[in-house]
Amino acid sequence: MSDLVFVGFPTEQKAEEVRQRVLALQREYLIELGDAVVVVKDANGQIKLNQLVNLTAAGAASGALWGTLVGLIFMMPLAGTALGAASGALSGYFTDVGINDQFMKDAAAALQPGTAGLFLLIRKVTADKVLADLRGIGGTLISTSFDETKEARLREALAAVCDSAPATPPAPATGA
Repeated sequence: MSDLVFVGFPTEQKAEEVRQRVLALQREYLIELGDAVVVVKDANGQIKLNQLVNLTAAGAASGALWGTLVGLIFMMPLAGTALGAASGALSGYFTDVGINDQFMKDAAAALQPGTAGLFLLIRKVTADKVLADLRGIGGTLISTSFDETKEARLREALAAVCDSAPATPPAPATGA
């Protein structure tokens, strides 16, 4: 069973930075993601999804390859490439993998204009290590499918002050 987490951030750069951090945790096998999407709400209220994989481009490339091969059989490789790329791009455009795009756009309506959010579809997680790594990253937990205890721990980790912050210098000593 997967869990869905939606965290809001003040900027697109911060949301992308956190996504890269979570992807690094995935490379360390501490978390397994089904999807990680940065959503941006611009100043005009338009919502843009930054997916990990551009399925339209991948479909076009795959279609062009297969179209070329089929075109070679019929002695029309250029026509096969063009038709394959077009059909691949079209199929990639209509394919939705991971989190439903319309759901993300509807949920992102809660964001303030000029801000961003990060959707994470989490399949498996080593919660204590991931929360420790994400401690103090900031952000606001907007929505989650976690139970109350996990959600509270995530809120606490997001809001926690990072331990690596420099300590406040001591007040200067006054001599008598």
